[in-house]
Amino acid sequence: MPLLLALIIVPIIEIALFIQVGGAIGLWPTIAIVIGTAILGSALLRSQGAGAMRDLQDSMAGRGGNPGTALANGALILASGVLLLTPGFFTDALGLALLTPPVRAAVIRWGARRFAGSVHVAGFGATMHTGDPRRPQGPGEVIEGEWEAVNDNPPRDPNSPPSGWTRPPE
Repeated sequence: MPLLLALIIVPIIEIALFIQVGGAIGLWPTIAIVIGTAILGSALLRSQGAGAMRDLQDSMAGRGGNPGTALANGALILASGVLLLTPGFFTDALGLALLTPPVRAAVIRWGARRFAGSVHVAGFGATMHTGDPRRPQGPGEVIEGEWEAVNDNPPRDPNSPPSGWTRPPE
C-alpha cells in the first residue's frame, strides 16, 4: 500500500513543481536545471559509489568495520542514482539528500532499528523470527537426528551404452 501511494503521490508532486518552477523561470531554464541535476548527480554518484566500493572491499578484507554497513551505503547510493536520473525536482532533492553521508547514516540507523532481530543467520541458512524484534533471540530450535546416505540408483551395467547425459569414462 505505501508503494502504491508513492507511485500516485510522487508524480503529482513532480508535475506541480514543474508547473511552479516553469512558470517562475520559464521552460528552457527549467529543462536546463533538470539536465544539470542529472549530470551533477551522475558525477556525484560515480565518486560516492567508488568510495562505497572501497569501503566494502576494506570491510571484507578485515580492515574495515561491518560489511553490512558498507553494503547498505552502496544500496542507498544506488537508490540515490536512480532518483537523480529520474526527471523531476522532488526526486532530485531526495537523491541529493541520499548522497550525503549523514542522511545515509540516519536511514541505515532507522532500518537497523526497524528490522533488528527479524532475521537470525546461523550456519548455512537463515531463521525468520516473528516475535518482538527488540527482544534478544536465541539460536533457534535445534532438531537432533541421525542420517545415512542412501543410493537409490541400481549399479550400472558396464557393457550398456552411455545415456548421453553423462560424459563417458576416459
